[in-house]
Amino acid sequence: MLQYHDLEWGVPVHDDRKHFEFLVLEAAQAGLSWSIVLKKREGYRRAFSEFDPEKVARYTDKRVQKLTSDAAIIRNRMKIEAAIRNARAFLAIQEEVGSFDAYCWRFVDGRPKLNRWKAMREIPAISHESDVFSKDLKQRGFSFVGSTVVYAHMQAVGMVNDHLIDCFRYREIRRLASAIEPAGLPARPRKLTAPAP
Repeated sequence: MLQYHDLEWGVPVHDDRKHFEFLVLEAAQAGLSWSIVLKKREGYRRAFSEFDPEKVARYTDKRVQKLTSDAAIIRNRMKIEAAIRNARAFLAIQEEVGSFDAYCWRFVDGRPKLNRWKAMREIPAISHESDVFSKDLKQRGFSFVGSTVVYAHMQAVGMVNDHLIDCFRYREIRRLASAIEPAGLPARPRKLTAPAP
């Protein structure tokens, strides 16, 4: 966990395969602790073809059956099937927008959102942006992408900086974020509005 925090969490990601990796892992984490998933990360990497969405999208029922008996991953059939379904939806986004990266970063206008939390209890589990992002993913056929899972994704890939302001990583991530020019954002194919209360 310490290594993940110090080296990865919150660093802006612009690589589609890394986005897909986090989507698979975060969906697997639903209802469990992140530390359990991190311990199984290498097992997931092997089981899900190095997180190649094109390969995962072609997984058959036979492959699903094999994965449900693989102790190196979380053997929840619904989560395994969701990873395959999500790989297909992920490829559809790449086809439509050009990359999943361009698609997801538009939810924060192409730049990391820099929060200023002083205590862990202040860090939210969801945000307006994660609500909208989650709703759009679901409309595109993704599953296990509720607002909490999506917010975890946004934190992991640096779309938001939720390190506490006195954490040494807050300043490092802020410097990285300030060096990033907003991504060339494609026209939004769907209206991104807040879900009805």
